[in-house]
Amino acid sequence: MLDYITANEAAKKWGISHRRVIKLCGENRIENAAMLGNMWIIPANAEKPADGRIKETDNCFRVKPFIKWAGGKGQILSTIRNHYPKELGSKINKYCEPMVGAGAVFFDIINNYALDEIIICDSNIELINTYYVIQERVSDLIELLSQFENEHLRFDDIHRKEYYYSKRSLYNETMTYNSSNSVLRAALFIYLNKTCFNGLYRVNKKGQYNVPMGSYKNPTICDTENLILLSKKLEDVIIIAGDYTQIEEFTDENTFVYFDPPYRPLSKTSAFTEYTGVSFDDSEQKRLAEFVLKLSEKGTKVLVSNSDPKNTDPEDSFFDELYYPLNIYRITAKRAINSNGKNRGSVNELLIANY
Repeated sequence: MLDYITANEAAKKWGISHRRVIKLCGENRIENAAMLGNMWIIPANAEKPADGRIKETDNCFRVKPFIKWAGGKGQILSTIRNHYPKELGSKINKYCEPMVGAGAVFFDIINNYALDEIIICDSNIELINTYYVIQERVSDLIELLSQFENEHLRFDDIHRKEYYYSKRSLYNETMTYNSSNSVLRAALFIYLNKTCFNGLYRVNKKGQYNVPMGSYKNPTICDTENLILLSKKLEDVIIIAGDYTQIEEFTDENTFVYFDPPYRPLSKTSAFTEYTGVSFDDSEQKRLAEFVLKLSEKGTKVLVSNSDPKNTDPEDSFFDELYYPLNIYRITAKRAINSNGKNRGSVNELLIANY
């Protein structure tokens, strides 16, 4: 007669999460696992199943951001990657990105590591709705996005402009969420992002999207292959809308958390810190730092990106003082530090780590 242990006991024995064990049971990957009432029990001598999740470096398995986003990390991703915790993928088997945005780092993580638990979060409800729809209703999303793309591309410049502003108006008219409009809002969100000026997401005080149309000749609005693969990779990801502090209970000494908040402005003309109609000012930067230090006390590995005030004022030690005694690394990035996009140059950004 077999001796059995609980799923929680198996998780501790194998060094993986309880949630992962439940999923393995549901996939019939643990021989002789059985339901006892409403809980799984596992043979005490069962072997830990091999990790069969996608962890391929081949391009056919790699996902990429499905939107453009202010402050995206694509250009400095290789540098950020060099600062991941060394134990990521082994002892550190959980990942959390509480200000996910376009998710360049998140996508890099899921492209290269098979972790037990992943959670993403953002205060932008429109963005999180889009992640949800890609996770749960990607076929419906692709159908609608394809329609938008076909209609947009067949018009001349004048009629494209009319089409863009009609979609922007529709987006602003359907602000009340319900299950019947989630796909429409996600499709409009992606369409506007791909065709607006500079991929900017900006709303007025009423919460209405007000970015003008961009001047792209042949924008890819519906990247079907990427969306389908992303939907598969999002299957086990927990997606949360709201403030980053919600992730606290998820984190422990086996968790890596990456924060990419709105950057502290280097100048008045670069002072865009509102992605949801709420400004991320110095008081918010301080609140975030306090939360990072709180996570550090639990043994959670934390990495934070931000601007370097010393680019414009060598005496400004705002972050050096705020995050003391954590490690602060100055890395190079190409950014515009005023309103003229042509005036780009190499500036320092900060990576702040508690390890």
